[in-house]
Amino acid sequence: MSVLQHIEGDCVDSDSNPIETIVIPRSTDIGGFEVHRALPSKDRQMVGPFIFWDQMGPGEFLTNQGVDVRPHPHIGLSTVTYLFKGSLDHKDSLGYDERILPGDVNVMTAGSGIVHSERTGMDVRQQPSDLFGIQSWLALPKNREEGQASFDHTGKKDLPKMEYEGMRARVIMGNLWGKSAPAETFTDTLYVDIELEPNAVFELPSETEERGVYVLNGEVEIAGVKHAPNQLLVFRPRDQVVVKACGTNQGPVRMMVMGGEAMDGPRHIFWNFVSSSRERIEQAKEDWRDGKFDTVKGDDEFIPLP
Repeated sequence: MSVLQHIEGDCVDSDSNPIETIVIPRSTDIGGFEVHRALPSKDRQMVGPFIFWDQMGPGEFLTNQGVDVRPHPHIGLSTVTYLFKGSLDHKDSLGYDERILPGDVNVMTAGSGIVHSERTGMDVRQQPSDLFGIQSWLALPKNREEGQASFDHTGKKDLPKMEYEGMRARVIMGNLWGKSAPAETFTDTLYVDIELEPNAVFELPSETEERGVYVLNGEVEIAGVKHAPNQLLVFRPRDQVVVKACGTNQGPVRMMVMGGEAMDGPRHIFWNFVSSSRERIEQAKEDWRDGKFDTVKGDDEFIPLP
């Protein structure tokens, strides 16, 4: 999905070891659908390669309604879409047409340029529907920014899973405890979907350089301090981090663990473009205005450059 004009969230510094920063997402609306944006923020641009983080919903649609993100361009990043409820139909200028269902991992790598759209399917609109998920962007390293665009879709059943003493984990990208997800990564990346029963714990791998936890529901305790859901907790490198699910009657805590090695320098962001070069951003803007990007077959609506 596309970056809106305002991208900054509110951040609160925390002296409570091992947390480095707490990011309070900024809520905004994209065509009648609410998202909560944690990255980028004014005090934290990236966590590992993760440079964009949107919680989509949870939201409900009436009959004949849904998400309509018209064809738009990307450069210098990979989009990663992961749903908990509902569905989205992805189409791109490479010719891929894929429905994303809960638990699937949809990765589109833009490289030097790609165009895609994301919509609620016409068949899904025939009745009320809902949508809940995370869309993130991973900045590409400098040696891959101008690489060839690609697309990869992994079904839920093909993701590594593990269970241990009240903890359930599904590896979305990267490697956890010797189990690797199928999706290709271009830098060291960690992305895991975790459920914790009350009082169960999860220790973040200390070998991952930059780490964050986004709590979707339930309350967690870290170093004796409780933290509410719907915020991004970013940790100091290499510190031991143990996350404990607080005892509640509201079911398991659900959280997303994300991070990886520090990116090879800062990135510039404009709209849907990410690059280590300001000049490359300007070229992408000109290319979109001049119609030089490839189009999405069967979806010819156009989003003007902001």
